[in-house]
Amino acid sequence: MKILNTLTKDKSKLDLAKKVRIYLCGVTVYDESHIGHARTIIVFDVLRRFLERKNVNIEFVQNFTDVDDKIINRAQKENSTAEKISTRYIENYFQDFDGLNVKRATKYPKATEHIADIIDFIKRLIEKDIAYVSKNGVYFSVSKFSEYGKLSKKNIEELQSGARIEIDEEKRNPLDFAVWKFSDVKPTWDSPWGEGRPGWHIECSAMSIKYLGENFEIHGGGRDLIFPHHENEIAQSESFSDSQFAKIWMHVGMVTIKGEKMSKSLRNIKTIRHVLENWGANIIRLFCLSGHYSKPIDYSEELLKENIIKWRQVETCFFELLHAQESEETKDEDVLKWISKISKDFDEALEDDMNTHLATSALFQLVKETNKMAAEEKLGNNNASTIMIEFERMLDVLGLKIPKMSNKKIREINKMIQDREQFRKEKQFDKADKIRDKLNEMRIELIDHKKQTIWMRKEPIKAEL
Repeated sequence: MKILNTLTKDKSKLDLAKKVRIYLCGVTVYDESHIGHARTIIVFDVLRRFLERKNVNIEFVQNFTDVDDKIINRAQKENSTAEKISTRYIENYFQDFDGLNVKRATKYPKATEHIADIIDFIKRLIEKDIAYVSKNGVYFSVSKFSEYGKLSKKNIEELQSGARIEIDEEKRNPLDFAVWKFSDVKPTWDSPWGEGRPGWHIECSAMSIKYLGENFEIHGGGRDLIFPHHENEIAQSESFSDSQFAKIWMHVGMVTIKGEKMSKSLRNIKTIRHVLENWGANIIRLFCLSGHYSKPIDYSEELLKENIIKWRQVETCFFELLHAQESEETKDEDVLKWISKISKDFDEALEDDMNTHLATSALFQLVKETNKMAAEEKLGNNNASTIMIEFERMLDVLGLKIPKMSNKKIREINKMIQDREQFRKEKQFDKADKIRDKLNEMRIELIDHKKQTIWMRKEPIKAEL
């Protein structure tokens, strides 16, 4: 498997014979998560699902930044505490991403739970004369790291000339960044240098190395984190360990709205709660996977509606496979061939830098071929059982989910349809129509074939109504 490495600007090979350790920069928990967060986390969820399907051992760490100026400002505005604010939005995070069918990470470290680790990290940087104490805090000395700018490809001289003049005149270089900020505004912690709290960048360095080691496989996040966050992480982490930090840097493109970045000032942020309520998890996941992960994608209701149409075809496929009649036929060799081809196309798309657009296209091709066979009365339960295995594998890798129904509910619906057919034969159309109305209320749709009538259950999607 190959992944586009921001550090090298080419595709780096991922060794699947060993454990793959992934660190994903999570959210700063001062507000609701939005569709931009969703895209990044869904892309990494698919990467993880695909590797696990290949029996690769995965360790997946995703942090919460739960101490930050934004959290403190929110707490002051609400006359609350930073801890209450972060706790609220962490709880909301799990509700949102469980709703999006995102698998939970191996571990979710919080910055506030790793203050001792962060302090030890800073101590080592000071001992190596790479960080220094200023009147406002402890700063990392950018000039001591000769490769600064290697991730973002920014020229250090240009950055210095364009940097703002900082208030702290003791800061040796305008590009130097805080690893510890002195403060008496809660929350604060004691340190050898004075009361305060950690800088943002140092949190991820300390937590990723603690849980994944000094040279793990993949570090990721949104493209907006390349500079300064990930650039600074590399500088302080490689200064700390004297070795390469992460092997592959994987970055996901932004979600824009009408070509503009989502922001509170433009009032164009789409929260996960909003999109889930209106479109549902499957449509949101299809949207987030519709373009190459490294490129921006524009949020539009037209694109979301297109995905509803595609999802309805996926649902039809599932129920055609579910209701395929028993027959004496053997498995069609042509069917085995096209399933094998589509399966290969699907895997090769993801193996080549996570091309989820081509992977979903492979799924839709399988759906199209299956629905065509069903319409031509050529499906049969032998072919259906073979197709279903690959169909469910693709859905699982992409994190798409058709709501399951209990066997009791399936028997109940089958009985209602049988009763309706019997009433129709007996010309008791009023009774037959009442059953049809009840089936409609249950979102059960009938599909007529020459030899049988089958049913499917449509997932309710508010935006479609």
